[in-house]
Amino acid sequence: MSSAIAAKTMTQTWQTLCTRTDLVPYSGIAAWVETPEGPAQVAIFYLPGYEQELYAIDHHDPFSHANVIARGIVGDIKGQLVVASPIYKQHFRLEDGQCLEDDSITLRTWKVSFKGDEVWIEA
Repeated sequence: MSSAIAAKTMTQTWQTLCTRTDLVPYSGIAAWVETPEGPAQVAIFYLPGYEQELYAIDHHDPFSHANVIARGIVGDIKGQLVVASPIYKQHFRLEDGQCLEDDSITLRTWKVSFKGDEVWIEA
């Protein structure tokens, strides 16, 4: 890894993304986030009542090559919270982005949390 890439990786910071009122319970929304590598589309899922209420994963579906993951259906497969891509229906774990149908595919994830009513993401 070049020192320029390493320096960018180390500059991840917390930034405000949206507010709680922008979220849709048990569903996803799409948002732009600034990362050290440049802007990225992120899918934010809000699951009120769960131990972990917020998840942030890549909005880009690697199978359809479309930015649609936030429009997927949230569910549970064998105790694992997942989102099903709305196009070809692959399931991605919200916790770590792992595709359940193809071990070689993992969506990027971000740390995300509430600070009061604001949603913050580390990018």
